[in-house]
Amino acid sequence: MMKAYNNEHTPEQQLPLAESTPMQLKRRKFLGMGLLGFAGLTLPNIATAANEKSTFGKSAARLAVANRQNDSFEEKIQLLNRALEGKDYRLARAITNSLRISEIQAQHDEEDLGKPLVAASEYGSVATLPEAWKTWAQGWNYYKVVSLTEKAGITRRAEPVEVLLSFPHAQVDSLTRELRIAEVKDGKLTEVISQVLCEVRRDDERICKLLFLADSGGHDKRTYLVFYGNPDAELPNYQTDLNVSGEGYGLDIENEYYKAILSRQTGQLAKMIIKREHWLEIYSGGQGHGEPAGIDWAHDYVSEDGFQKMRISLWDECPDFEVVKGPICTIVRRWGFPYSPVHPIFSPARLHVDIEYRFYAGLPYFHKLGRMTAVKEFEPAALRDDEWVITGQSFTDIMWMGPDGKLKIGEVPAEQGNDLWGIGFFNQDTKDSFMGLFLEHAAEGLPELSHNGSPQLYYKWHGQIWSRYPVPKTVKTIPKGAVLRQKNAYAVIPFDMETGPATLEEMRRELRNPLTATRGELPAATGSTGATPARLARKSEGGDSPVDKRLLWEALQQVKDPQLYKSDISVVDLGFVYDIAVRGGVVKVVFAMPHRGRPLGEYFMYSSNVVHSTLSKTIPEALYAVPGVRKVIMEQTWYPGWNSNRLTDVGRKKLGLA
Repeated sequence: MMKAYNNEHTPEQQLPLAESTPMQLKRRKFLGMGLLGFAGLTLPNIATAANEKSTFGKSAARLAVANRQNDSFEEKIQLLNRALEGKDYRLARAITNSLRISEIQAQHDEEDLGKPLVAASEYGSVATLPEAWKTWAQGWNYYKVVSLTEKAGITRRAEPVEVLLSFPHAQVDSLTRELRIAEVKDGKLTEVISQVLCEVRRDDERICKLLFLADSGGHDKRTYLVFYGNPDAELPNYQTDLNVSGEGYGLDIENEYYKAILSRQTGQLAKMIIKREHWLEIYSGGQGHGEPAGIDWAHDYVSEDGFQKMRISLWDECPDFEVVKGPICTIVRRWGFPYSPVHPIFSPARLHVDIEYRFYAGLPYFHKLGRMTAVKEFEPAALRDDEWVITGQSFTDIMWMGPDGKLKIGEVPAEQGNDLWGIGFFNQDTKDSFMGLFLEHAAEGLPELSHNGSPQLYYKWHGQIWSRYPVPKTVKTIPKGAVLRQKNAYAVIPFDMETGPATLEEMRRELRNPLTATRGELPAATGSTGATPARLARKSEGGDSPVDKRLLWEALQQVKDPQLYKSDISVVDLGFVYDIAVRGGVVKVVFAMPHRGRPLGEYFMYSSNVVHSTLSKTIPEALYAVPGVRKVIMEQTWYPGWNSNRLTDVGRKKLGLA
């Protein structure tokens, strides 16, 4: 048995190539004073926060000491205190915005993604692989091994698997650009579609969340090689049925089974089209309660003594959000405090709500993950963590599941009403269905939750509805630090009584028992390794580029950002260059700008030498000097979003951050 890993030391790469982002995200602009000024925090609380050694405080202070180009979190808190004492609320709002920016930067620098499944020191060299595998992976220098085990006896197709991996910083330039994954099967390597969800730099390591789609038979154990370390690699261009349009969190996401339409105002799921012969649109019509109507109404709570309902569906826009786009999965995550019907008169910071949708390629379901955290003790009259309202009579029948995971048809018996693990509707004639499968529903700091929410076919003048109130009626007070967690899957399948129940039962069983990922070992080579077809590299990725990519990266070192007057820093060291693709003599540069306050990346195509003409070149000037370049194309992108994790070591030093 060949071991998969060693601890050899690898010299630094010759070129300081562009690094990738920790999160593929786009954030909202700051509006108003919601972070602290009107969040229900008193001045003593703010002062206390200033004295705590918080993560973002340490990060901002370190930056300030490093280059005197910043102010620490503690200094900003003091400025905010003085502004509030002097009732200078416009200044206080400006300082609050600056505080929030410091928090975002601290998240980029210090957020803990968890313990990697495979450590940075655990890797193998492609040069040691069997000859056929080494040839197939030409261009890549290193690999890691991941094993997946199926323990429930279920045959699976294209199951999303997410793993957290760590890599030596010296061995890779951009995980987003370089990572490829291949399954080992019958002695052959077959590439598997994958997506880097996020990437961060932590000291001498790079850490990423990698998502890929895995097939498995019942009780199978399968092995995958994760290849990395290829300076010539280009951003992968996998083709799937997942299509996304729109900006920010106001997206339309579709695959072959459905089209999900998110609210342009709140990011809630507003409508859904089931893509069958009828293309049924499920929606919630009318005027709602004064806010935009949608089919997903959770999460909310009724405040003390039943005074008012605090809802995330009342957001004028998401207080904060992150968006990840890719060929396998689109993630929309939103968080903040629910709003009052007369916001901002009442704006308590009591129950923090964090909601994440995950939409996948090729799968008839999507996930919703929810987390509600009590920031302080409070006494809600009611609290909901799942509610769906569908206008009209789209469906004819109710279906539900208890803890046994068996599908039942018809109304939920009263004695079963507090232990439901699946709720939905179907139409006997059209075969359309919509089913919520509850995979996880638990709390910390509270008694066992009620798993209720019996569906109704005829809710007043709307149509179909279910609404879940998880906190038992005997609980009057939600203690500080209490957390309510959920993970749900919502499925749209053609449903008939012959195949529908078994399909949904098997789907929930599969989702409740995901494939188990572990650190793996390289399987013994077999005689069939010589039959491995094709190769991993696309054109120009396997050391066969018609234009030397090393020279292209070197040339872009001559393109400087003159707005940083004294740094003499290139767009490569700033991490603005995401990709260089070569096709014949045509060079395409995928380029990012640091934030939307500087939206014009073409500045570096035409006029980056205006301020310091003797120090800098434009992108075309630099690249046309490389032998073999006939045409230069630049594509500007906002996804993934740029941040400080993309800086090279040289870039960090020139900015005074190292």
